[in-house]
Amino acid sequence: MNEPVRLSRRVAALKGCSRSEAEQLIEGGWVRVAGRKVEEPQLLVQDEAVEIDPKAKAEPPQPATLLVHKLPGSPLTATPQLRADDDASGIRLLKRHFHKLVAPMQLPDAAGGLTVLTQDGRILRHLNEDAVEEEWIVQVAGVVAPAVVQRLSRDLRGKASINSQSETEARLRVAIKGVPPGKLIVLCEAAGMRILSLKRLRLGRVPLGQLAPGRWRYLLPQERF
Repeated sequence: MNEPVRLSRRVAALKGCSRSEAEQLIEGGWVRVAGRKVEEPQLLVQDEAVEIDPKAKAEPPQPATLLVHKLPGSPLTATPQLRADDDASGIRLLKRHFHKLVAPMQLPDAAGGLTVLTQDGRILRHLNEDAVEEEWIVQVAGVVAPAVVQRLSRDLRGKASINSQSETEARLRVAIKGVPPGKLIVLCEAAGMRILSLKRLRLGRVPLGQLAPGRWRYLLPQERF
């Protein structure tokens, strides 16, 4: 019986490539051991069948960015099982996409809507350091007078408008830059509004769109914040 060896060593021998290229193939999800996809180069294998996808490419890892439809009152979560069925990115789901994710411009616990988890330092710096416009829907109790909306726009140095209104509640559409969500809440309350719900619809040029609540998708290659 053969001695156990690292999977990367076995793949390097089978493919006739370097150990680093073998690791890229494994971490890229191109290798199966006994019919099961394995993404850990350090896995010890012995007599198991090791298969390399004919379409395999040894490529350096690219940072992943996930767009998440956060649920109000729930923690920010993204697992492989929660990927949106209609994700149109064409990106192959890999375990490494869930390592060292950072959440810039986080939402308050009570708010929902578009949030970001990223491994990309450029996106992280842009969202944390630049004034990126956000679009929100703020649902409040009761009727809101136009003068109150004008005051809110002035205080936020942004744009607020009445999206819809009934005798019991109103929905405001608010566009802001460089205003923390906490300040949005404070200014709405200072204007006499009782907030029922907060939902972020857009970050820069990236919309929440039809992403289902609780689900996530990859940022499309052509999308820019």
